[in-house]
This record gives sequence, C-alpha cells and structure tokens, in this order.
Amino acid sequence: MNTTLVFASTTVLMLMLATPLYAVDLSIKVTDVKASKGKVGCGLYRSADGFPMDASKAEQQWQTAAISEAIFNYKDLPGGVYAVACSHDLNGNQVTDTNFVGLPTEDWGVSNNVHPTFRAPTFAEAKFDLMANKSIEVRITQ
Repeated sequence: MNTTLVFASTTVLMLMLATPLYAVDLSIKVTDVKASKGKVGCGLYRSADGFPMDASKAEQQWQTAAISEAIFNYKDLPGGVYAVACSHDLNGNQVTDTNFVGLPTEDWGVSNNVHPTFRAPTFAEAKFDLMANKSIEVRITQ
C-alpha cells in the first residue's frame, strides 16, 4: 500500500476523531433577580478547575440586570459535562463579592440549584450532561 495514502488516511481519521461529532446549545434562565441594578453573569465550566468562583476558568457572559430574570445562550458547544455558576453583580466589578470569611455578599446560584449554607457548591453537585440542546434554570439568592 502506498505510504502517502496511508498517511493521508490516518491524518483524516485523526482529525475526525478529534472533532466533536455534534454541537449543542445551552439556554440558562437566571431567576429571582431582585433589582435592575448592576449586571447578571453566568460562567460555564467544563471541569472542576476554578468552579464556582474563578471566572477566568469559565466561559463568561454578562448582561445588564433586569428585575425577575435573565436569559443566557451558549451556542455550538461540544457535548459533555458542564456546570454553571451565576451571580447578580450589584457594583459592576464582574465578581461575586464576599465578606471577610468568604461568604458571598451578592446573590448567586449554580446549576442543579445546589445552595450549601457554609461552603461553596462543588462541581460534582452542580454538573450536568449536555448531549443535546438543553434549557436549565438557575435561581440566585444570597
């Protein structure tokens, strides 16, 4: 067999395996927004790395707050496991502010609406499978 043909076939096969076979969309409805001040933001995490407070590890979206709810749409995502962390940033610094012991002073929420009292939720608690287009709701509170 021609080595050039084998190399080309192997390269095409490797590219096909490395490319997701499908892309899915995720819609996030953030509810219980209490004021039309500041911004509401969502961070989409693909792993536990940085979840839920290190927004630099997430794909972020922000929008001006409006009372009641905010909708975020993530398009053409590869299927897989994700978790979402959302917050209502009242002062516009695009960070969920915390007090001196590390508890949030601004409303926040994560996927699966996990809301432990004295610790941050874990990725394992908030994760969900995204294998087809999906809509989720995240309630934010303090």
